[in-house]
Amino acid sequence: MNPIYSFFILAAGATIISCNNSNKNTTNSETKMENPLLHESTLPFGAPDFTKIKDIHFRPAFAEGIKQQQAEIDAIVNNTEEPSFENTFIPLEKSGIILGRVQGVFNLLSGANTNDSIQKIEEEMSPILAAHHDHIFLNKKLFERVKTIYNKRESLKLDAESLRLVEYYYQQFQLAGAELADEAVAQMKKLNEEEASLSTKFTNKLLAATKAGAFITDNVDKLSGLSEGDIAAAAKDADAAGNKNKWQIPLQNTTQQPALTNLKNRDSRQQLFENSWNRAERGDDNDTRKDIVRIAEIRAQKAKLLGFKNYAEWKLVDQMAKTPEAVNALFTKLLPATDKARKEAAELQKLINQSGEKFDLKAWDWNYYAEILRKQKYDLNEEEIKPYFEINTVLEKGVFYAANQLYGINFKERKDIPVYHEDVHVYDVIDKDGSTMALYYTDFFKRDNKGGGAWMSNIVEQSHLLKTKPVIYNVCNFTIPAQGQPALVSFDDVNTMFHEFGHALHGIFANQQYKSLSGTNTARDFVEFPSQFNEHWATEPKIFENYAIHYQTGKPMPKDLVEKIKKAASFNQGYNLTEVVAAAVLDMQWHILGTDTKISDPDKYEKEALENTKWFLDNVPTRYRSSYFQHIWGNGYAAGYYAYLWTEMLDNDAFEWFKENGGMTLENGQRFRDMVLSRGNTIEYGKMYRDFTGRDPKIEPMLKHRGLL
Repeated sequence: MNPIYSFFILAAGATIISCNNSNKNTTNSETKMENPLLHESTLPFGAPDFTKIKDIHFRPAFAEGIKQQQAEIDAIVNNTEEPSFENTFIPLEKSGIILGRVQGVFNLLSGANTNDSIQKIEEEMSPILAAHHDHIFLNKKLFERVKTIYNKRESLKLDAESLRLVEYYYQQFQLAGAELADEAVAQMKKLNEEEASLSTKFTNKLLAATKAGAFITDNVDKLSGLSEGDIAAAAKDADAAGNKNKWQIPLQNTTQQPALTNLKNRDSRQQLFENSWNRAERGDDNDTRKDIVRIAEIRAQKAKLLGFKNYAEWKLVDQMAKTPEAVNALFTKLLPATDKARKEAAELQKLINQSGEKFDLKAWDWNYYAEILRKQKYDLNEEEIKPYFEINTVLEKGVFYAANQLYGINFKERKDIPVYHEDVHVYDVIDKDGSTMALYYTDFFKRDNKGGGAWMSNIVEQSHLLKTKPVIYNVCNFTIPAQGQPALVSFDDVNTMFHEFGHALHGIFANQQYKSLSGTNTARDFVEFPSQFNEHWATEPKIFENYAIHYQTGKPMPKDLVEKIKKAASFNQGYNLTEVVAAAVLDMQWHILGTDTKISDPDKYEKEALENTKWFLDNVPTRYRSSYFQHIWGNGYAAGYYAYLWTEMLDNDAFEWFKENGGMTLENGQRFRDMVLSRGNTIEYGKMYRDFTGRDPKIEPMLKHRGLL
């Protein structure tokens, strides 16, 4: 599970970067004409024309976008008319069109197809954009206009969404610090700039550290247990990296690595695991430990400035959970997972002993022996399953088919839309009335210049006010097949595809007047609800039978194999849940620190934080170690990684509602679309959920789904 990349709200007031052109005689007007980012694309839905966009376009486009929005904000502030919704909130929503366009494209490329030039621009721009953001939300004159309208909002006879927008902006200004004294505002701005710089540096260091951490061997016997396809892919990866006549296994973003499930050689398993575990802790230029400690300190200082005890308390104000106490209560309810994990560990140790081996179960052994045990218990072999999950079939006959059966929508691939890499595909999303409602991009295969994990975001956001429809992408990191081999994925990868497409649906069905409230622009602990809910359809019999087809024979998966998958669903869930909750606990522990706490050894703090909360298990490592926890240091999930667990409670309870009300029907799908997927952030989240299900969420369906009940 990985985060969507939320759109960064941009503001004015930053230092403007000068544009360095090779032709010094080029005029400003000529530069604008030549820069495709400064003009709305003529492609459908305003999709970017990647044949025209070059790295050199970003600096001048950022500069012009900032300059333009600065003028737009100044015009609002300097308006001498009495503040009104029409002369304050409408121009505020319309501001920054160029900057939004630039940011949409740049975010995509910096995450999915970066290079040295883009990374340098990213590091330069992050503090400038942070300052630019502050110029809106720490602008006292602008806040006074917002506050004036907020105080009389009930008498303005605004429609429901406009009223929500007023309340949303007022809260965002308050949380940013608009009511602080001037000296505190100056301090906040300085902290925001430093945090933005460090977060970008962390991301770039981690990308390099992950690349450098690949497991490399010149002895193919070290890869015993991997499939022929995986070994061929390892040879291809090594060759591409300049490691001739070797084999290379690149790291993914999580602690555990897929190859650990099948590698027979224990030394290889240990080396691969330790490469992953220590990727950002090698004492080199890519070591992130000092950066994360400083980021945590900055966040604690910002929270104190605003009158909060800690960063978590501040960040949760506008979330569904509201308080760290509510989050910790959820963690407590999930503690039985650790007992289940200990029982699983004992079972695996017994298996090791029975095999004649004499060693204690370690983290790098877990997945290997769990796979052996799974085969024994359920006669289920991952390599037996994969031939039924060819990636294009899963997408078209699984992911797309489920969306058609629930929501009546269809998909048609387009070959006329330029893409940024040959792996990328583009689809029209066609509504049940035949109208094209969105563009959807897929980018599924791992590259060295792509961030780890999987995510969704918008290139163009939906807004009736701006007359824009959504342009959306899903990015994943599946293993690219060797030449001539099919692209086969694991069942975990299948779930990832359904998950990220759930985010895409949330964006596709956006139906808001205002972009700030549109689609996935919701609280962190609500935005994962549609994505995790969509995972359930991966195992819906009607859907599964349609896409689980052998890539060679064209025959559906045999029923006995399907039953094995179902029976194995709760297998290893103690481990799976513990590693995720431990990561969420770790995130919260970093963000409940006060300004009086100094962390000199982040590794020691990490271990003590998990031990003190009863989530430390030596052979169940946290899903992300602090030093490579991209979600919380670079992707906006700070004090928010619990959101996956919170929304897992929501998604399982909502799926229970579906089962109680007829299951997968167009009627139920339309209800979910109308009452959740198309609502964005226009309704208080608890009310939105209760309106859909008729009840508050219950945790029991989640515990049952996890095999804990």
